[in-house]
Amino acid sequence: MTEEATKPVESRQFGAKRLDFPAGGGKGFVILPETSAGDGPMPWIWYAPTLIGQHPDESHAWMFRQLLDKGFAIAGVDVGESFGNPEGRRTYTAFYELAVPRYGLVAKACFMPQSRGGLMLYNWAAENPQRVQCIAGIYTVCDLSSWPGLEKACSAYAMSEDELLACLAQHNPVERLAPLAAAGIPILHVHGDADTVVPIERNSGELARRYKALGGSMRLIVVPGKGHEVCDEFFRRPEVVDFLLSQR
Repeated sequence: MTEEATKPVESRQFGAKRLDFPAGGGKGFVILPETSAGDGPMPWIWYAPTLIGQHPDESHAWMFRQLLDKGFAIAGVDVGESFGNPEGRRTYTAFYELAVPRYGLVAKACFMPQSRGGLMLYNWAAENPQRVQCIAGIYTVCDLSSWPGLEKACSAYAMSEDELLACLAQHNPVERLAPLAAAGIPILHVHGDADTVVPIERNSGELARRYKALGGSMRLIVVPGKGHEVCDEFFRRPEVVDFLLSQR
């Protein structure tokens, strides 16, 4: 049975219908709103990292319920610990090409890269800017050499550390921003200044500097005293919801 013909598994999450289905060798999901955002295709949030059974979870409920109530779908695909590698990007393409027509989603998704989801979504976005509406990140990994580090990431790329370093510009979000800036994609990141796991300066801070230098529009909200953690300052952030709603 083809992926297109596979019947999705139905459940409930965030007070709405969730459908899980295979996509490009990964495990995709979509949570559908009960109210329409209006005529035409459905706006949607592409969340990463999707880890089936783990992410998204209840920490996202406050934001996602508001977005669902306004007619946004929430979707994503589990590609494992890909660190944004080409194989994961191919699965992202297969997921997009399956989910968009099947569920009537708008062609341009609103991206929400949380932590290492930045490696996944930004690398795909750099190759598919015409399919991206905006990016709203939460303590987002933007530099592969910062986290997880090339020594750990290289195996996901089927390379040695030196080989990955030699072609890092092809796989590192902070070095792949020109297509996004040229497409006029707005970006918002929320990041704590006490983050020792994904340091703000090497990640959201560096991305903001480079994106603005390219003429792109980015706002960085710095959260004082907060690190890589689940707390209201990140997950009950009205500016994130407002930013996404403004992109309809």
